[in-house]
Amino acid sequence: MSKKAYQPGENYQYPLIINKLLNTPLIYSPEREIVYSDKSRYNYRSLYERINRLADGLGYLNVKQGDTVAIFDYDSHRYLECFFAIPMIGTVMQTVNWRLSADQILYTLQHAEAKFIIIHSDFLPILESIGHKLDTVKKIIVIEEEGKRLPTRLRPDAEYEKLLQAASPDYDFPDLDENTKATTFYTTGTTGDPKGVYFTHRQLVLHTLSVAVATAAYHTIGRFRSNDVYMPLTPMFHVHAWGFPYVATLLGVKQVYPGQYEAERLLKLITREKVTFSHCVPTILQMLINSPAVKEADLSNWKVIIGGAQLPRGLAQAAMDLGVEIHAGYGMSETCPVMTAATPMERMLDWKNDKYLDVITKTGRPIPLAEVEVVDAVDKILPHDSASTGEVVMRSPWLTQSYFKAPDKTQELWRSGWLHSGDVGYIGKDGYLQITDRIKDVIKSGGEWISSLDLENLMSQHEAVLESAAIGIPDEKWGERPLVIITLRPEFQGQVSEEDFKQYMKKCAQAGQLPKYAVPEHYKLVDAIPKTSVGKLDKKILRKKYGG
Repeated sequence: MSKKAYQPGENYQYPLIINKLLNTPLIYSPEREIVYSDKSRYNYRSLYERINRLADGLGYLNVKQGDTVAIFDYDSHRYLECFFAIPMIGTVMQTVNWRLSADQILYTLQHAEAKFIIIHSDFLPILESIGHKLDTVKKIIVIEEEGKRLPTRLRPDAEYEKLLQAASPDYDFPDLDENTKATTFYTTGTTGDPKGVYFTHRQLVLHTLSVAVATAAYHTIGRFRSNDVYMPLTPMFHVHAWGFPYVATLLGVKQVYPGQYEAERLLKLITREKVTFSHCVPTILQMLINSPAVKEADLSNWKVIIGGAQLPRGLAQAAMDLGVEIHAGYGMSETCPVMTAATPMERMLDWKNDKYLDVITKTGRPIPLAEVEVVDAVDKILPHDSASTGEVVMRSPWLTQSYFKAPDKTQELWRSGWLHSGDVGYIGKDGYLQITDRIKDVIKSGGEWISSLDLENLMSQHEAVLESAAIGIPDEKWGERPLVIITLRPEFQGQVSEEDFKQYMKKCAQAGQLPKYAVPEHYKLVDAIPKTSVGKLDKKILRKKYGG
C-alpha cells in the first residue's frame, strides 16, 4: 500500500492497476493453494510475500521504472509472481516465446529494449547462442530447479530463489498511473519481423473484470468461479495465458501450474489436484484425449475453453464423450486476447447433438465491453444475417493501441476507429460470430503462426529452386500444416527430391532461421505455379488444387 501523505479533504484517485487485483484473494481465500506440478505448493499469503520479495530483489539489481524485464520459463508459480511483481513496480514484463527461432528471439529482445532477463536454466543455450549480439541486456537472473543448471559460458547475476530469500517480504508498491505500460510480447504473422504488442495496467484490469463476468455471471456452460481449480494449458508467454491467471487470482481459486506439457503428467495433475477449469489450443486437447493415460483420468468435472484455432466438431464430440464441458472462444494477440465466447444461450442448453455442436464450435458472442462487427471493403458495417461476409473488426477498452515502434503496421491494424483482425467471417441474428477464412496467408498450426512468406524466402535460397509457394493444408492433429509447392531450375530437373527439401528446411531450423515447429513435412514439385493478373502467386488456386 502506498504511503503517500494526504491532506485533509484530499480524495484518493483510485487507479486501475494490477496491484488492486491482489486485494480480494488476500481477504476471501488467503489459504487457497498455488501448486507447481509436483515441485511446489503454497498459499495466497505466500504468493503475496514472494511478489514483494521479487519486487525488492529486482530493486536490489537496479531495475528501474520503465525498464523491460524479459521472462523465459515454463508455466509455473514463478511466472505468476512475475505477472504481478514486474508491472507492479512500474517496469514492463516481456513474455518471451522460447519456441521461436534464435534469430526471432534476438530480434524481440533487442526491439523491446529488454534490460533484464529472468530465464529458466533449460533455456540458457538459446540465450548463449545470441548473447554476443545482445547489447541492451544488463543483468540475467537464472532459475535453477532442484539446483540444476546446464553448462553455459554465461555468468548470471543472480539465482531466482536465492534472490527472493535475500529480499524483504515488504515492499512499498507505488500507485502508478493506470495507463502505465505493463506488459509486452511479440506476435508473428505473414511477413517480416515479429510485431510487438503491449498493454497498460488499466487494460489488463478491465480485461480481467470483463472475462470474470463473462465466465461467471451467465447461466450457461464453462463457468469459472471461486470453487474451481484452475490449470492453464496455454503457455504463459502467449497473451498472458489468455489473461486467465489474472482472473484466477482475482477470484482466489486454487491454481495449478503444470510446467512442461507432457500428456501423462498433465492428466495425472488434472486427476490428483481435481482440476476443473482450463484453456488450450485444439492440439493440446487432442494430445490429452488420445493419450493411453486418459483411461485412468477422470475428466467428468473438467471445463475447457478452446482458442487459437477453430474447434473441430470431431474433437468437441470426442471431449464431450469423456465428460468434458467444452466450448470455443476467440481473440488475437492484439486483443489481450479474449473477445468472444461460444457459450450457449439459456434456451440452447437442452439442445442435443448437431445443433449443440454448431453453437459451441462457433467463434462466439462478444463478452461484456467488447464490440465485434464485420465490414466490407470500405469499412461499412454489414448486417447480422449469417450471410453477409466481411473482415472482422473490434473495439474494447483493452485492445493494443499500436504496434511497438511500428507506425506503418499500426495504420494497417487500426482504421476507421476499429481494430482490423485480418479474419473474414459473418455474424448471425443471434449475435454469434463465425470466422470462415483469413485475409492473409498465414498458416496457423497448433496455436502457432507460420509465415508462408518466410518459408518461401528460405526456399528461394536453395540453389535448385526457381519458384516456391507455401500454403496451409488441413491436418487432423495440428489444424493446419504447411505445404511447399516448388518449381525447379532446369539444370536441377531430376536431380533433387522432395526429401532433399525437407532436410534443407530442417537445417534452416537448426541454424536458427526458422522455428522447429514451422518445418514443413509436405512438398510438391510442379512444372509451373499459377499467377494472378499482376504476376503474384495465386494462392487461391493453389489452395483449391492442393488444399484438400
